[in-house]
Amino acid sequence: MSTENPTHNEVNFATPRSFGATLKSHLKETFFPDDPFRQFRNEKSCGRVVKKAVQYFIPIFEWLPNYNLRLFRFDLLAGITIASLAIPQGISYAKLANLPPVIGLYSSFVPPLIYAVFGNSKHLAVGTVAACSLLIANTIGEKVSFKDDPTLYLHLVFTATFFTGIFQTILGLLRLGILVDFLSHPTITGFMGGTATLICLQQLKGIFGLKHFTTKTDVVSVLRAIFENRDEWRWQSVVVGIIFLIFLQFTWFLEGVAIGRSFAIMKNEQVDGNKEMIAFGLMNIVGSFTSCYLTTGPFSKTAVNFNAGCRTAMSNIVMAICMMLTLLFLAPFFSYTPLVALSAIIMSAMLGLIDCKEIYHLFKVDKFDFLICMAGFIGVAFISMDNGLMMSIGLALVRTILYAARPTTCKLGKMQDSYLYRDTEQYPGSTGVPGVLALQLGSPIYFANSNYIRERILRWIQEEDDVVNDEESVVEHVLLDLSGVTSIDTTGIETLIEIRKILEAKSIKLSIINPRLDVMEKMIRSHFVDKVGKESIFLCIEDAVEASLFTPSTQKKQHQVFV
Repeated sequence: MSTENPTHNEVNFATPRSFGATLKSHLKETFFPDDPFRQFRNEKSCGRVVKKAVQYFIPIFEWLPNYNLRLFRFDLLAGITIASLAIPQGISYAKLANLPPVIGLYSSFVPPLIYAVFGNSKHLAVGTVAACSLLIANTIGEKVSFKDDPTLYLHLVFTATFFTGIFQTILGLLRLGILVDFLSHPTITGFMGGTATLICLQQLKGIFGLKHFTTKTDVVSVLRAIFENRDEWRWQSVVVGIIFLIFLQFTWFLEGVAIGRSFAIMKNEQVDGNKEMIAFGLMNIVGSFTSCYLTTGPFSKTAVNFNAGCRTAMSNIVMAICMMLTLLFLAPFFSYTPLVALSAIIMSAMLGLIDCKEIYHLFKVDKFDFLICMAGFIGVAFISMDNGLMMSIGLALVRTILYAARPTTCKLGKMQDSYLYRDTEQYPGSTGVPGVLALQLGSPIYFANSNYIRERILRWIQEEDDVVNDEESVVEHVLLDLSGVTSIDTTGIETLIEIRKILEAKSIKLSIINPRLDVMEKMIRSHFVDKVGKESIFLCIEDAVEASLFTPSTQKKQHQVFV
């Protein structure tokens, strides 16, 4: 490999951007990461701008003009399939919220129509959610009993859902979806697992045929209610419930195989006019209906909608039409559904939400993620849904704070036969330059971690001195690689100034490597660049190392090592 020095590029010390330009950039990345305005670029026609704006806010005007019969065939199949899911889910989850079954059916009739007009996802299927149903029953049930005053209970549910819609609309208009980012995957896994456990336990009332039960949702209260009312147990109900539950699980296994094969065909072959794909889709529908509208199992409506081959949001309209026909002609028949059957249907659905494999995966990969997951699971199951969720989110935020307050730093060494500098712990074969300590910081520098960064840098220097066991410091140059530092505040800049003063007192020169745009602009505005000198800021570590080799102290140190 050639040992010639590469061409050196100069560091950009351009005048910092204006406050308005910086604020615009930050607001865009915070609230508009998807860049929704990109479609309006280079558009000079006012008519086209208005047309694209209407299509953006009302997406149905974007895909409906180009809609054709070929697309409708797939959407019809997908819509009927997810309708077979929505019917039992609507009835079962309405029961879960202590509401009349017809309310659950309407929840899968009107919302899909609205989403088909204003939604921009062609795969998302709208309908009832078990966790929300249980949360409504738990929250409102603490204030009003659905048995003692069903009318007031129903009105409170309507009021709660109305304000929920208002809040969600406001969050959407203000682009506050960033709040959802604080719900980590372990939090969702633990919350859904704990919620599914609660729901399954509550269905034991129907499985055992109990007449008296608790209004609380925690595991201890539910189990106490079950065993305190042992005299109400009906073995006939238990036998029917278990048989029906086994039947549902077995049917779902067959259903999953059919959907999986259908999805494999769609991925591996041309789907246009594919008779085999349509046959498997029909198998899904037949399987759904013949399982006594049981399809509330581990597959969500969105997953089934995708696997069934939907092409546009028209599948939601088809589902809504199917729900309308059900409400007009079939709703009275569902009122005769046995309570034990509904309980078995709900339990079958919830068993698929307890993802034991994912929990074990979290345990193997990251113990803290496992702890976050179990906090949500145990908190929801043994305390309450809201407290369990807050416990899990709280632990996740603690981890975020720890990441921020204790950022990673590493010592860099040069890889053999290259100009690359990498973590010496990850690459033990990398070597350092005598008298030069290259460190890399991997997070923003601000008030929460500035003291730690200062102490950690000084500890790196002390560790280098301890290795050599010399009375004088062997470190003559400290190179701080700021490539991973995305931002810095005034406290962070003052910390760098303080570090520089401490190192100067030890006759150690500080050099800065590759500060990013935001960091460089603040360094220029705060006159940090003037204080350390432009000659102490480099574009890459190789340039800084070469510059340090020309200082007399480093040359002397290298001579002593090699002699």
